[in-house]
Amino acid sequence: MAANKTVQTDADVTTFINGVADEKQRSDAFTLCDVMARVSGEPPRMWGPSIIGFGSYHYRYESGREGDSLRIGFSPRKGQTVLYGLHIADADADTMARLGKYKTGKGCVYVKRLSDIDAGALEDLCRASLASKATGC
Repeated sequence: MAANKTVQTDADVTTFINGVADEKQRSDAFTLCDVMARVSGEPPRMWGPSIIGFGSYHYRYESGREGDSLRIGFSPRKGQTVLYGLHIADADADTMARLGKYKTGKGCVYVKRLSDIDAGALEDLCRASLASKATGC
C-alpha cells in the first residue's frame, strides 16, 4: 500500500504563512490559525508543504488502508483558502446556511476571503468536526 503523501512535518507555520503572497490571504491565514487553535486546543502544525493542521487522528478503512490525518486545518492556495476536515455532508443545514459565501469539494470548503463567511458558523463547523473525530468517525 502506498504511503500517505500528507504527513505532519516540523516546518515552521509562521514562516510558511509569511510566504503567502496575497496580503489579505496572509492575514486570513493568521486569523484562521488563531480560531482553529482556540477551538481545537491544539497548536498549528504543518502537514506536507502547504497545509496547516490542528490535532491528528488515526483512521482505518474497510480496505485495510490506515494512517493519520489532521483533525481540522486549512491551506492558503492561489485565489482561495481551502478548509479541511469540516465534514460538510454531515453538517447541520442551518449552520451551512449561516456560513455565507463558499464552495464545497470532496471533503473541503473553499473560501475566497474570511470576510465572506460567518465566524460563528465556522467555529460551529470546527467543533462539530472535532467532536465527530473524537468518537472515531
